[in-house]
Amino acid sequence: MKKISFLFLILFPFLVFAQNEKIFERLSAIEDNNGKIWYNIDGYSISKEVFNSEFNEKGLKKLYRKHAITNEDQKIKNDSIIINNLHVLKEKKISDSLIEKNSYYFLENPNKSTTLIWFGKTGDSDLSLEQTLVNLIIENKIPKENFKSMNIEILDFAGRPIDLGKNNCYWTFLNTVQCPDYGEMNWSIHKSLVNAKQSIKNQLLLTLSRKSGKIDSEEWVDVEFEGVSTKAKKIIYSFKGIKSLITKIYGGNTLTIYYVADKVRDKYISCVLSFWNDEASSTGLSPLLDKIMSLK
Repeated sequence: MKKISFLFLILFPFLVFAQNEKIFERLSAIEDNNGKIWYNIDGYSISKEVFNSEFNEKGLKKLYRKHAITNEDQKIKNDSIIINNLHVLKEKKISDSLIEKNSYYFLENPNKSTTLIWFGKTGDSDLSLEQTLVNLIIENKIPKENFKSMNIEILDFAGRPIDLGKNNCYWTFLNTVQCPDYGEMNWSIHKSLVNAKQSIKNQLLLTLSRKSGKIDSEEWVDVEFEGVSTKAKKIIYSFKGIKSLITKIYGGNTLTIYYVADKVRDKYISCVLSFWNDEASSTGLSPLLDKIMSLK
C-alpha cells in the first residue's frame, strides 16, 4: 500500500501538468487597454478584473450591486479555490431549451482588495474546469503564448495565421472578430467534438430566441471549413422595426449566418460566421469568410 501511495505522489505532479497542458491547448487570453483580462475556452467567455473594494461585507456589497447579485443569490466559499473566496452562480432562462449561466468568483487579494473572475456560458457549465482555471489565474500560470495581440492584422485562428491586412478588423470580444464590410466570426476550441457541436447548437438557439428579428430560411449546406469537408447550418436572418430601418441605412438588411463545428488540426472548433447581404463576394460568402471556408 505504501508503494502505491509513493508512486502516486511521484506521478501526481505530472498528471496535473498534463491536465493543464490540455487546457492551455484550448485557452485563449487577451488583456485590454484597461487592464482587464479576457479568456475563451470550451464556449466559455471569462474575465478577470481587480477592484479596490475590500473583501468584506461593505466592499462586496458594492460589487454585488454592480453585477446584479441580490440577497437571494447564494454566496458559498469554494474550498477547491486556493485563496479565500465567495462563489455565486446565477442562471437565466433564455428559452425552454436554453439556460444562460453566470459564475462569479470573488477572491480576496493579499492587500485585502478583491479580484473578480467571471465565467459566462449558455448551456451546461463545467465546475471542475472553472475551479482549475481560477487557481491557474490566481497563481499567474497562464503561459504568455496563450495571450493574443490587440492588433489583428495577422490573426491566429486555431493555430493558423490568417492575414487580415489593414481592413480595420477589431476584437468585439475575445475570439470574436468584426471586419466592417468584410464579415464577422466568433470561435472557441473545445475538449471534444460533442462539446463543440453543442456550443454551436446553443448559439443557434440563442439567435432563435431573439425578438429583434426573424429567421427567413434555415438549411444544412456542404462546406469546406479550414480544409475539412463538413456541413454547416445556414440561416438568413432579417431584423424588424427600428433595427430594420437602421440596418438599411448602413446598407444591409439581412444577415447570413453559418454555424459549423469539426475537428481541425487536431483541435475541436466551434465557429459562427456571418455577413450582411451587401458584403457577399462572387463566392457567395464575404471576404472574411472566404479566408476560413468555401461553399461546395
